[in-house]
Amino acid sequence: MNKVFRRLFRNRITYSFYKWLLWRQIKDGPKPEHVGLILDGNRRWAADHGLQVWAGHKAGADKIEAVLDWCWKLGVKSVTVYAFSIENFSRSKQEVEEIMRIFEIKFKKILEDERIHRNKIHIKIIGQIDLLPNPVRYLIHKVEEATKDYNQFYLNIALAYGGRTELVEAMRKIAYEVRNDVISPELIDENIMEKHLYTAYLPKSDLDILIRTSGEERLSNFFLWQSAYTELLFLDVFWPDFRCIDLWRAIRTFQRRRRNSSKKVSAMPKLHFVSWNPS
Repeated sequence: MNKVFRRLFRNRITYSFYKWLLWRQIKDGPKPEHVGLILDGNRRWAADHGLQVWAGHKAGADKIEAVLDWCWKLGVKSVTVYAFSIENFSRSKQEVEEIMRIFEIKFKKILEDERIHRNKIHIKIIGQIDLLPNPVRYLIHKVEEATKDYNQFYLNIALAYGGRTELVEAMRKIAYEVRNDVISPELIDENIMEKHLYTAYLPKSDLDILIRTSGEERLSNFFLWQSAYTELLFLDVFWPDFRCIDLWRAIRTFQRRRRNSSKKVSAMPKLHFVSWNPS
């Protein structure tokens, strides 16, 4: 038992030192304004631990709180988490119901969380909200109303979201405005398009970094417009096991890429793919 304790103690000391070292490396460097997170691997994490699948979703939801604290400590202005896609509705009825129950619990907690109000965090849920159960939709309205005047930090939660659907909706709105002589077709450009996206209200719609966990290396229909010039980082770790050092390493990669570029991140000419196994 003493050997086990000493090994655990050494591992904790090593982790703490590495975390401190990473923080020293990134704390004074340029920070991303907008970070995107694809929360992947909850179900596989649950299977690895011999748990029901919704236990993985709960662990993943709990992890979001810690990761947001790390992002705001770093000074990241906007964070968008891809929590539930339109395609996820095809999962079993029981799994979807359990996920919706978790959303209810978390939204109720947000309403009571003094950190949200102390830090002036503007929260918006983006996606096909009308597809969600009424209790979830009611709480979404309450959360958005309670934080609508905040502008220190921004948190977007993508629920029932699909990137192609977002673009179709934007084009439909533009077409409606053209039909009603609100705008001329000749004036339609990228700026007009961005003004009709879910992220139009943000200080910066485009993502600087998009992090996906679980080892999968695809966008999965997430932020197809906003990720055009994004640093894409794929981590071989399930979302519930995501650690602070994984985020710090992602920020370090972002800073190194930025230093190596003569242009601003928002105008970078190509994508950079980075993968690692954090173990």
